[in-house]
Amino acid sequence: MANRTYSIMPNKQSYTLKGREGLLRQARVAAISSSVFDGVNSKKAKPEESQRKVGTVFLVGAGPGDPDLLTIKALRCIQQADVVMYDRLVSPEILSLIPSDKDIFYVGKAKGAHSVPQDDTNALLVELAQRGKNVCRLKGGDSFVFGRGGEEMQTLHQEDIQVEVIPGITAASGCTSYAGIPLTHRGLSQGCTLVTAHAEKDLSVNWQALAALDHTLVFYMGLSKLSLISEELSQAGLPLTTPVAVIEKGCTADQRVFISDLAKIKDAIKHEAVVSPSLIVVGKVVSLAKELDWFITQTTEHLDIEQLEKLSA
Repeated sequence: MANRTYSIMPNKQSYTLKGREGLLRQARVAAISSSVFDGVNSKKAKPEESQRKVGTVFLVGAGPGDPDLLTIKALRCIQQADVVMYDRLVSPEILSLIPSDKDIFYVGKAKGAHSVPQDDTNALLVELAQRGKNVCRLKGGDSFVFGRGGEEMQTLHQEDIQVEVIPGITAASGCTSYAGIPLTHRGLSQGCTLVTAHAEKDLSVNWQALAALDHTLVFYMGLSKLSLISEELSQAGLPLTTPVAVIEKGCTADQRVFISDLAKIKDAIKHEAVVSPSLIVVGKVVSLAKELDWFITQTTEHLDIEQLEKLSA
């Protein structure tokens, strides 16, 4: 029996999931519009439904892509929950672990594409739980690191719905580890700061404070703002020779790592067709990437590591 997969998108689509052992499983995608949420919100429970036990929502971090990085508890929840709601950054390999009899809802967001409003996602979580479903809310990385897990938990608590959080490996930790870049390193960095480069309107960042920290800086969702990040940090006092890495599709077989410095990183990836998800790492620890590299990928380097070591000295 194939998964019943609901995608809140305007047109009907289908996709194929490929498991780690090469098994293919075709999932049917039933197209339902955002009006489904309107119906969900307005539909009143029948008398017998009002006595039904309320389900639990599990906010599950799926990690940065490699299914082997899932926690045992996360895998157990994926396999035992009644319903799975997942985001765009959950890898196909992880989706293939969902049992075929589960209902799946895609509620992802992508720049320039149809996205499900967060309020609608919250409403669906509430509706499913109130119908007695145990819901695995599956998110890339960790739910509490730029994952809006806190917002969803607040909404659910307002409706007296029990929530459990299952942490996942966030991209800053997973992707840098797979790129051979330690977030902290004695003599190079005593701290790490995580920053989102995504904003609904203007990006509000204290660039002066970031530049003064002398920490490793990790920017999530920053690929389209790479020039802005470089310019603002340099204007705030960070040397143009500061090493920078762009990690594309980290923790997957398609991972690529591009290394340059603050002045040249934009040019370094200009003709490389780099796509999201990509993580931007700024700091002296990037100079260790070649020495500590262990994950065999399509890694591309645009500055000699000896030059980077001189720049970061």
